[in-house]
Amino acid sequence: MVNNSVIVSITDNGDGIPQEMQQRIFVPNFTTKSSGTGLGLAMCKGITEQAGGKIWFETHPGKGTTFYVELPVIDKNNLSANQAEL
Repeated sequence: MVNNSVIVSITDNGDGIPQEMQQRIFVPNFTTKSSGTGLGLAMCKGITEQAGGKIWFETHPGKGTTFYVELPVIDKNNLSANQAEL
């Protein structure tokens, strides 16, 4: 836990994300595949940000990419009774 947040990282050993694609990686409908909708990472970004977190990646050509998801830790002691039941 870092600064009342939890960070999860996922690393692959692929080719990395080319520089020209990095700015579009979280854009809805962006895909490099012949099939699929290109919504997966856009949805992950939206859900993460709605929860008060953030998502980012570090990539290294020829070595792979690591995605990071940081989410805030909720202190149940500071929640109202209705929120604590969720």
